[in-house]
Amino acid sequence: MTITNRPTIAPDRGAALPAAVAAAERWLSAIDGRRVPAAGTAADAIARLGTSLPDSPADPADVVGRLAAAVEPGLMASGSGRFYGWVMGGSLPAALGADWLVSAWDQNAGMRDATPGVVAAEEIAGAWLLDLLGLPEAAAVGFTTGATTANTTALAAARHRVLASAGWDDAADGLAGAPRIRVLAGASRHGSVDLALRLLGLGAAELVDADAQGRLDPDDLRRRLAEGRGGPTIVCLQAGDVHSGAMDPFAAAIDVAHAAGAWVHVDGAFGLWAAVSARFAPLMRGLERADSWATDAHKTLNVPYDCGVAIVVDEPALRAAMGVRAAYLLTAGTADPYDHVPELSRRARGVPVWAALASLGRSGVVDLVDGLHRGARGIADGVLRIPGAEVLNDVVFTQVCVAFETDERTRAVFAALLDEGAVMPSASTWRGRAVIRFSVSSWRTDAVAVAETVAAVERAAAAVR
Repeated sequence: MTITNRPTIAPDRGAALPAAVAAAERWLSAIDGRRVPAAGTAADAIARLGTSLPDSPADPADVVGRLAAAVEPGLMASGSGRFYGWVMGGSLPAALGADWLVSAWDQNAGMRDATPGVVAAEEIAGAWLLDLLGLPEAAAVGFTTGATTANTTALAAARHRVLASAGWDDAADGLAGAPRIRVLAGASRHGSVDLALRLLGLGAAELVDADAQGRLDPDDLRRRLAEGRGGPTIVCLQAGDVHSGAMDPFAAAIDVAHAAGAWVHVDGAFGLWAAVSARFAPLMRGLERADSWATDAHKTLNVPYDCGVAIVVDEPALRAAMGVRAAYLLTAGTADPYDHVPELSRRARGVPVWAALASLGRSGVVDLVDGLHRGARGIADGVLRIPGAEVLNDVVFTQVCVAFETDERTRAVFAALLDEGAVMPSASTWRGRAVIRFSVSSWRTDAVAVAETVAAVERAAAAVR
């Protein structure tokens, strides 16, 4: 059959990929020397890109080149060793290369038997993660978009199990008329836990007292559980307070929660990775006895966006909460990836995790985590030598919260840092004070980056004395 009405398409894609590689190489090679905050604005990028949809195809290489030129001025150098905003890691070279392959392969990693190659890499990565983190080897692992989705996924499994234990099938009957689930969380929990609870129809958590560093008080947890009505209960703990880096007292809190029959979930977006290093073993004691955990590989492990990880001991509960069946889908003899995450269609985001772990090895992961802590300690020690500066948190992991004599001066120092652009922390409020928060998350943050960071803070502080 002769096709005479072939659709008009863009020219051959051959030159587009080299153009993308060239733009990426240019970006990566310039990161260490460039301004860290974005120099351009969204309005600038819109003006360069144009708002009118073209009437006809364009050369793919030209499109890629135009995109890079228009967008790059509006990018943060978040891969820089001097970027400390919002707990964002850089991208390890092997993980970045693997992520490019994932896009080129363009596989839907939802069904095990349809895309066995990428699923095999993800399954190995999941087993390696459990080994490194010291978590039960039989736990189910799902690769999600981020920690918020990972928290939601794990808490959906928790919701199913605690309701099933109370004689209610939420998968069949929904939540209307179900026993009310009691959720308790530390007063310093992250907002992603609140969002996950809202998405799951569980409402606001009952807040448990926390100490000055944000650690949940297990004695207050015990009192609240004893005073409560019983019934289905979930306790949310935290590995890594977003301001202090502090860990909840896992052993004591899990003992209390399990004695009350509660499911224990740990939100460990960046702090769960402390479990790989013997240096932090006293902080992580008892962590492995929880029922579920959530983390982000694009934070401490330094894989590209996006890659959350949901880990659940009770795989049947996770499958009941997340799994789906349809006649047109392939169904593996074992669990399919879509049984462990909210998506049927998803990229193979666990493949860059495999690449990161394969390139680092066990000792390399430990060195990465220890190095981030060393960077945070170096920034804290250096800043403390600056007149008027305080470090408000105990630097137990990767977070450093800096303040000056007044909130006004703290905010002025932060503004001066952004204006100069040599480093980029984030601004926040903690313990009733304005703070400049340094989240040390990039594998590129070495001793040189630490020294440059301290010097930048010193210059900014001098400028607004």
